[in-house]
Amino acid sequence: MILEKIATPAEIVAERLTLRPVRKSDAGLFAMYAGDKRVAEATQGIPHPLPPGAAEAFVTRAMAAGGEEDIWVIDGTRSALPDVLGVISLKKMDRAQSEVAFWVAPAFWNLGIGSEAVGALVAANPQHNATMFAEAFQDNPGSARVLTNAGFQYLGDAESFSVARGTTAPTWTYICKLG
Repeated sequence: MILEKIATPAEIVAERLTLRPVRKSDAGLFAMYAGDKRVAEATQGIPHPLPPGAAEAFVTRAMAAGGEEDIWVIDGTRSALPDVLGVISLKKMDRAQSEVAFWVAPAFWNLGIGSEAVGALVAANPQHNATMFAEAFQDNPGSARVLTNAGFQYLGDAESFSVARGTTAPTWTYICKLG
C-alpha cells in the first residue's frame, strides 16, 4: 500500500464554524478539553488522564507537513464561540478512501457542532475520496447521530481499542459513498 503525503489541510468554511489547520496556540484548550474523561473515552487514541506534554505533541504532529492524516480545529469564531470547539481529522487509506474521526468539547455538545463539522468535511471532500468511513463507540449514540446527520450509513458492528478505557469496546461502523 502506498500512501501519498498530505500537505497542511486547507480551511473549510461552514455556516457557523470553520475547520482550520492546527496552531501552536491551540495546545492549552486541547489539553483542557481532551483531558476530560468523557472526551477521551469517546475516542480511540486520547489517553486519560492526559499526560503532560500530550497536547503539545499532538499540535506538533498535526502541524507537521507530510503526515498520513489531515487534522483540523473546529473553530467557532464565525458564531462568536471559542476558537477551539473540537477536532476533526481525515486519515487517508488506500483506494480513494479515508476515515473520519472527531471530538467536540462537552460544553458544545447538543448544539449541532459535530454534525456541521462532519457535514462540511464530507461536502468539501478535501482528499477527493470515493468513500469515507467512521466509527462510534456503541455507548456514544450522540456520535452515531452526528454521522447519520452527515449522510453516513450504518455498515455493521465491530470493536476498537480505546486508550482511555484500556480495553476494546463495541463500535458501530459507518460508510459515506461520495462518488
